[in-house]
Parts: sequence; structure tokens; C-alpha cells
Amino acid sequence: MQCIKCQHKGVITLQHGSLCKQHFINYFEDKVFKTINKYRLLERSDTLCIATSGGKDSLTVLYLTKKYLQRYQMKNKLFALAVDEGISNYREQTLKDLEEFCTNHDVELHVVSNKEEFGITLEDAYAKNSTNKKPCNICGVWRRYLLNKHARTLGATKVVTGHNLDDEAQVILMNIFKANTKLAGRIGPVSGIDEHDLFVQRVKPLYMCSEKEVRLYTLLKGFNIKFTECPYSKQGYRHAIQDLLNEFENKYKGTKQGIINSFLSMLPLIQEAEKNQSASIKQCVKCSEPANKEICNACSIKEIVS
Repeated sequence: MQCIKCQHKGVITLQHGSLCKQHFINYFEDKVFKTINKYRLLERSDTLCIATSGGKDSLTVLYLTKKYLQRYQMKNKLFALAVDEGISNYREQTLKDLEEFCTNHDVELHVVSNKEEFGITLEDAYAKNSTNKKPCNICGVWRRYLLNKHARTLGATKVVTGHNLDDEAQVILMNIFKANTKLAGRIGPVSGIDEHDLFVQRVKPLYMCSEKEVRLYTLLKGFNIKFTECPYSKQGYRHAIQDLLNEFENKYKGTKQGIINSFLSMLPLIQEAEKNQSASIKQCVKCSEPANKEICNACSIKEIVS
């Protein structure tokens, strides 16, 4: 296959044709920057916390957020924040790669851990779990808790995450299947509850980029990534949704993009219906972090596994 913009060999075939290495990199970066501009994800007054793990998505969004700031001559403070869940033979390596990446790109890195915050690693918490909660349930609750708490403590006004188009299509479908209609208004390119002192708003520059595109970008840029999966990932509900969506995408190209486009067209109506949702947010009686009930989910899990 040949690039539609030049005579060089194509590295990927997209809906509009094949692109060579350099034209794909340009296309990918332009798409990310257009997403940032369209949804006003970054403002000059923002202090930016990049949620990082050392994987392909987080390194890509860290690299491109910094490049975006440089392109538009923005002087925002930017730092990376990682969560060490305590997963043997997995997180140690990704954190090592992340530390190397941040050193090479002159990015301040902060690492927080389940062990320090909750007194127990994810592995030990799952072993002591007396309920039917899967590792991904525990991990997701604690990870969101730590990112929000420490991003706020470090002065961030935005948390930048590496969620890509595949991730978001999966979440939309999961919410539909589980009838989580109240959560629908809190996802999208800009997610979370707006204008609440306890929440740091989350933004997603990779929202329109497929997982395939992100993976290729990291390979072409030569990022040091092992592409290892979390050993618990296949136990989660999301994995089944992921397989389902991938099967549909293989049979019917554009399925994932169609889900995203349909959701975005409905999002203003959903947000209007849920615009008073922040009024129901309370402070957890145990840790004083935001909660929609007396005790937040993070503290409830901690009680179960202690």
C-alpha cells in the first residue's frame, strides 16, 4: 500500500486511505490537538495533572499534552501522577518505564500507592475480599479516589487521562447494559462533576483516537513500552464488552466511532437532565473525600478487606 499524500510506503490504512509514517504521525497529532481545541480541554490558567501508568495511552497523552503547550506557547504547570496498585510482576516494570520517560522529557512525577493510602495492596485486598467484587472493581474505585485526591492536593485544576475511543465506547456500552443512566452525563471528552470544590475535572485528549492508532503512534515514535496487560484485566466486566465490540468492529467497520458519535449527539440532553447532580455530593464521614452517600466507595472497600 502507498501513502495517499506521497510516494512512501503506507503504515496504516484508514477510512480515507493509507498513510506513511510521517503523514500518520501528523494526522494523529492534529486529531489530538483538534480535540483539545474543539472541547476546550486545556486553558492557559490550568495546572495540569497527567494521570500516568507507563502504558501506551498515558505516555502518549503525556507527550502530546506537553507538545501542545509548547506549540501554543502555553506556560502551564504540568506534572505526572501515577498509582502503584501493588500488582506483582506488572506495575513495577511500567513504573520503571514511566520514570525513565519522565526523566527524558523533563516531567515532574509523583507516585502514590494503595499500600500507603489504604494499608493494603490490590493483590492482598482481592485475596481478603469477602464479596463478589472483581479486582477491577476494587482497583477502579481506589484509583479514581487517589487520582482525584492527590491531583487536588498538588494543586491541579485538570486531570488529563489517556482514555481512547475504544475505552469510551466500552464505557458507554457498559453503562447502557447496567442501566447506569446517572453516570452517562459525567463521561465524554470532559468528564466528572463540573464546578465542585472536591472534584478535579478530567479531560481526554485521545477521545477520538482508536486504540490501534495509539499503539501505532507509540511504536513509530519509539516509546519504550512493553505492551503488557494487567494480569487481572480478563476477569473484569469490561473485558467481555471489549471482546464484543472488537467482534462487531471486525464485522462492521465504524461500530466504535458510531457509538461515540451517537453518544456525543445525545450528551447535551443528558447533561441538561442531570445538571443538578453536584447538589447530591457529600463528604465521606471517614475520609472527607467526595461521596454520594455517608461513606465513600473507597472507604467501604477498605472496611471489607481490612
